[in-house]
Amino acid sequence: MRPRLVAPVAVLTLLPAFGGGCKAKNSKQQKDKAAVAPDSSKPEVEAPAPAAADDPHLWLEDVLGDKAIAWVKERNAASHAALAESPLFKELYGEALAALNAAGRIPSLTQRGDKLYNFWKDAEHPRGIYRRTTLAGLRSGKPAWETLIDIDEMAKDGTPWVFKGSDCLPPAYRRCLVRLSKGGGDAVEVREYDAVEKAFVPADKGGFFVAEAKTDVAWVDDDHVFIGTDFGDGTMTESGYPRQSKLWKRGTPLSEAELVHQVPVSAMAVSARRIFGASTTVDLVEERTSFWIAKHFQRVDGELKAVALPDDANVAGLFGDGLLVEVKSDWTVGATTYREGSLVFARLATLRGGDGAAHELVVGPSPTTAVQQARVTSQGLLVSMLDNVRGRLRIYNRRDDGTWSFKPVELPETGSVSMMTASDDRPDAFVSYEDFLTPTTLYRVDAASGKVERLAQQPRTFDPAPFAVEQHFASSADGTQVPYFVVAKKDLAATGKNPVHIFSYGGFRNSLTPSYSGSYEALSGAYGKLWLERGGVFVLANIRGGGEFGPGWHRAALKENRPKAFEDFEAVAADLIARKVTAAQHIGIEGRSNGGLLVGATVLRRPDLYGAVICGVPLLDMRRYNRLFAGASWMGEYGNPDVPAEWKYIQGYSPYQKVRADMELPPMLLYTSTRDDRVHPSHARKMTARLLEQGHEAYYYENLEGGHGGSSTNEQLAYRVALGYAFLWNELAPAADSDKAR
Repeated sequence: MRPRLVAPVAVLTLLPAFGGGCKAKNSKQQKDKAAVAPDSSKPEVEAPAPAAADDPHLWLEDVLGDKAIAWVKERNAASHAALAESPLFKELYGEALAALNAAGRIPSLTQRGDKLYNFWKDAEHPRGIYRRTTLAGLRSGKPAWETLIDIDEMAKDGTPWVFKGSDCLPPAYRRCLVRLSKGGGDAVEVREYDAVEKAFVPADKGGFFVAEAKTDVAWVDDDHVFIGTDFGDGTMTESGYPRQSKLWKRGTPLSEAELVHQVPVSAMAVSARRIFGASTTVDLVEERTSFWIAKHFQRVDGELKAVALPDDANVAGLFGDGLLVEVKSDWTVGATTYREGSLVFARLATLRGGDGAAHELVVGPSPTTAVQQARVTSQGLLVSMLDNVRGRLRIYNRRDDGTWSFKPVELPETGSVSMMTASDDRPDAFVSYEDFLTPTTLYRVDAASGKVERLAQQPRTFDPAPFAVEQHFASSADGTQVPYFVVAKKDLAATGKNPVHIFSYGGFRNSLTPSYSGSYEALSGAYGKLWLERGGVFVLANIRGGGEFGPGWHRAALKENRPKAFEDFEAVAADLIARKVTAAQHIGIEGRSNGGLLVGATVLRRPDLYGAVICGVPLLDMRRYNRLFAGASWMGEYGNPDVPAEWKYIQGYSPYQKVRADMELPPMLLYTSTRDDRVHPSHARKMTARLLEQGHEAYYYENLEGGHGGSSTNEQLAYRVALGYAFLWNELAPAADSDKAR
C-alpha cells in the first residue's frame, strides 16, 4: 500500500506491473533498439547478426496486425474444438466458475482510516466493483458494502475497462488516483477520484488525469503528485518505462511539470514517491539501472541527496526517522556487516553521510528462513517470514538500547501468511492464512497485544478429508536439496500411474507457498474440484531462482546459472518417478511468465520426463526478448543476448531457437493475451507456429484481452483454467481411466 509503505521496485517481477509505457496497441514500437538514440552510459556490445533475419514468424510480433489476429483466431478455434467441446470441459468450466464466483470468498482489503476497501468480481459484476465497508461490518458476518466505482457500468461505453488499483492520499484518504486499463494491459489511464463525493474529478475542474501510458504516479500532497509517464519523444527507457520523474501541480498542464530526475535511456526506469509516516514524510527517488540494481536519493528542499544504500537493497518502509531496508547482499557499515537476507533499520541522516545514529539489525537471516513482508503499525512492526516455505508472523518492537525484540503471532503454521493491509496510524493489521487444504481465512491482528481475531473463512470448495500434504526434498544435479509439496489422497498407491500436475516458477525472487489455489493465482480452491477430487496429484516445486530461502536462493539461478532452476525442476520430476508416485507419461508441468520459460526450456532438455506441458504468457524467444515490450528490464535476470558472451549461455536453453523437428516432445498447450504489454504475446505465438510446422502436437489459446494476467473476468479465467485441466486429463490419465476422464 503506497501511502504507508513503498512497494520496492526490485521485488516487482514479471507478475506485477512496474509502471512505464510500451502500449500493445502500437506494435511499431517493437522495432529493434537500433532506432534508439545512442547513450554514452551504455556498455559496449558487439551485436550478432540481427535475429530477425532468419525468423520466418516475425510477422506474429505485429500484435494487432490483421494477419496475426487472423492466425490467433484460427488457432483459438482449433484448440476450442479439440479441448472445449467435450462433456469433461463443460464440467470443469462449471466447477471453476462456481469457485471463482463463490459469494463467500475472502475479500482482499486495503485499510484507509476507518474504512476497508476492496475490489470484487462475481457473476453479477464480471468486470468488478470497487467498494468499501467497516470493521464492524466484517465482524457482523454480513458487511454492508458501499459501491464506489462500477467497472461494468463504465464498460457500457464499449471499452473493456479493467480496474488496476487505487492510491489514496492520507490521512483523509479522500483524494484517490485510480488506474484503469483498456483490456488489462500494464498501460493505464489515471483519473482522480473523490471518495467523499463518490465521483471522478473532471480534468477541467482541476482533477489529475493522465492519458493511457505505463505511468508511475504518487501523491505528494493535496495539490501535487510525482509522475513518470510518456511525456513525448525520448522520455521512455529501452525497457518501456519512464525515464523522467516530475513534480506536477494541480491545475497546471502536464507539460509544465517540474523535472525531479532523469535517467539514461539505457536504464530501466525512474520513480519518485512520498512515504507517509506517523509523524513525518520522506521523498525517495530511485534510479533503477537494471531490475536488481538502483541508486537511491532523498529529495530534500527540492534537491536530491544520495542515500548510501547498497545498490541491490530494497526500501521496505519508513519507521520513525529511518528506513526499513531489506539487505540482498552483505552490507558492511563501519565495523558491522549486515548479512544478506537481513532487515535493517537505517537512519536517514546516517545514510546521507551525516553523524546520525548507527543502523540497527531488526531481523537476521538463517539457513531456512526468509523475510517476505514488513508493515508498520502504531504499535510496532509486523514481519511475515518463511521457515522452510511455511509462513510465520512476528511483531517486532524497538528497545531503548537500539536492539529489537519480537513475539510470534499465533497463526496456523503449515501454510501461507500474507499481510493484506496495515497502517502506521492504527494498531491493527488484516492478515490472511491459507494452505493447500484450508480455505483462505481472514484475521485481524492487534499489534499491541498480539491477539488474533478470526473474522471470516471462505467456504470449502472441496472436501479436504481424503487428502494429505507432504513436503519432500529432491537432490538436484549439484547436490542442492530442493523442497517440493505433494497434495494427494491419503491412501495414494505407489503404482507409478497417478496423474501429476507440477507447478513452478523459479525466478525474480518470487516465493511459491502453500495456497488454497495450488498456484499463485487466486483460484479459490478450484484445483481441488478440477484435479484432486478426480484423482490427480498436485505438486508445487520450490526451485532456485525464487525467494523461498532468501537472496542466495534467487542468485543461484541468475544469468549463466539459469539452468540450475531447470535442473532443480527435473530433480523433482525424477524424484516423483523414483518414489513410484507416477511415471513420466503421467506428469503434466505448468509454468506462467518466467515459469513459462522454465517449462518451455526443460521440456526440450528432458522431453522424456513429461507427458504434457502447459506454458502460459511465456518468454520463449530469448534471442529477441530484450527487444520486445518490457523485456530489456529483465536482462539483470537472464543476461543480454546482444552481448556475444551472454548470448552464448542464453542460446543454450532458449526454447524458440532450440526446438527441432526430430525431437519427441509431449503435447503442449500454450496461452497468452493480446493485451499483454509486458511479456509480448509473440513468444507464445511464434513458438506455437514453430512447433506446428515441425510436426509437434501443440494447442494455442490467446485471450483478446486480459493483460499479463491473461484474463479480465472470472468467466475468461474459468475458461482458461478448464481448458488447461481438460488438456491435462486428456493427456495424463492412465489408459484404463482415459474414457472416464474425457
